[in-house]
Amino acid sequence: MSRSNILHKALIPTLLCLLALVVVACGGEPEVSQSQNKAPAPADKQVLRYPIGSTDFGSLDPALATANIDGFAMQTFYTGLVTYKEDHTVVDQMAASHSISADGLTYTFMLKPDLKFSDGTPLTANDVAYSLNRVLSADTKSPVASTLDPIKDWEKMATGKIKTLIGDSLIVKDDHTIAIVLSHPAAYFLQTFSSSASMVVNKNLIEKYGNKWTDHLQEGAGAGPFKVQSYSHDKGLILVPNPYYYGPKPKLEKLELLRSGSTDTAYRSYLAGQLDYAQVPSVNVPSVRKRPDYNHAVELHITYLNMNYLAKPFDTIKIRQAFALATNKDLIAENVMHGAMLPTNHLVPEGMPGYNKNLTGPAGVASTKGDPVKAKQLLQEGMQEAGYASIKQLPPITFTYFANDSDVSNLAAVLSQQWQSVLGITVKLNVISADVLIEQETNTAGNSGPLQFWFMGISNFADPQGWLSFNFGRGASFNVTNYGQNKSSDAATQQAVQDELQKADVNLNPQERMQQYNDAEQKLVNDVSWLPLYQSETHHLANPKLQLPGPDLELVAPDDWSKVYFAQ
Repeated sequence: MSRSNILHKALIPTLLCLLALVVVACGGEPEVSQSQNKAPAPADKQVLRYPIGSTDFGSLDPALATANIDGFAMQTFYTGLVTYKEDHTVVDQMAASHSISADGLTYTFMLKPDLKFSDGTPLTANDVAYSLNRVLSADTKSPVASTLDPIKDWEKMATGKIKTLIGDSLIVKDDHTIAIVLSHPAAYFLQTFSSSASMVVNKNLIEKYGNKWTDHLQEGAGAGPFKVQSYSHDKGLILVPNPYYYGPKPKLEKLELLRSGSTDTAYRSYLAGQLDYAQVPSVNVPSVRKRPDYNHAVELHITYLNMNYLAKPFDTIKIRQAFALATNKDLIAENVMHGAMLPTNHLVPEGMPGYNKNLTGPAGVASTKGDPVKAKQLLQEGMQEAGYASIKQLPPITFTYFANDSDVSNLAAVLSQQWQSVLGITVKLNVISADVLIEQETNTAGNSGPLQFWFMGISNFADPQGWLSFNFGRGASFNVTNYGQNKSSDAATQQAVQDELQKADVNLNPQERMQQYNDAEQKLVNDVSWLPLYQSETHHLANPKLQLPGPDLELVAPDDWSKVYFAQ
């Protein structure tokens, strides 16, 4: 779960995400253009060149990484006890098996025999405990610590009130057995436990190099299907098969994750034969749909706008609703994103459990086209409630975004035009780099700035908890809009929604739980906790000889890398 940075994706300008991207096909089976019955090409042809975007990885430390591309890279050379499959199921990975106590509070994992890091050193239950404990340690300052919040006493650990969870809620029974104790039942625990925060890292490497340990990943960082051969901050990451991997070995001889420039640049590089895979800029999607190397799937990803409840005038719900209903999402999806996205009012994406097909937009407006008349009415009512006599008295409003490609710049321009046309409000556009936007968003939690109004997106696992409680719950790490954590006249109502989310999180009755999330989501939409724009679709080109186990490379379970190869 998380937010993400960046943006090796053309169509998804910003994603914050702690988990690997989840790809689904709504209303049908995922498209798979490459069959799996072709003979592999010779070993010297098994080199996959994959673009990672304009910037270096944000972090390749599972305790610190929040970007999609970081998650994609890490799942090739780290693994955890369980992993997430593209069909929404969680399966044992390093674990040979697991059991859950009758009260739902203790998860016991039996490790597979003879596990090793990629340098050949043994990997035991002590390494699992160390890795989880490290993520939750106050010294680590992990932005993803709350991914593991069902674990008993995690918050005490993350705030420095206790020094370790080992022997407390992380109980190593022997080299092959670890028990994890939760503070409350959590039906979603295995889903969230499949996140990158639960990946196992090599303690020896961290003790040897301290904060610089990720510059030495080639010395046995993880236990995934690949190992790091080299890492250059300027060029990218080179991976080769891990000879000590405990699962089926990759057929690829080399996986090159390359600094590739913007999405537009990477797309042109693919067409020139310099890459084997590339996202398609949305402007090019209509022209490539009939290409034999084109692939498409709907994603569990929502692109949205954030308004800070601690920054005026967005402490007034009706003003937030006015901006939402002044936004024509259909026009954006069709004209700006060239039909490559699905307009939505939802916080929980279509194609997963808990999707509420009866949800409406703010103020009961069902259409994704918005409602200009209602928007103007709500603006006037909101200004009156907040004591603004006219639009001229509104505080200056700055909309912050980063421009990884022309789509994002065009989107920002169209949004500002819509708000000007419908509301008569001039919004200042502020372009910053993606890494600065991520940093500023983190710093906005609990504060009136630095961000007031900004552009973001999220991918997550297939459970409403990761979309709702994780972003709007009381004390949630990614409650960067400060929902329920403000002094507005609506704060008490927001806190009641947070209480409802908390009840859903611990409810083990599936039907009741989903109904609680549905109700809470509608209230969050009414409050414009986010202003969702569209659910993303992935559009990419892949070398026709490249064989894939699913519709996309962006979520490949560790053992499934053995199914990725070039055919003759």
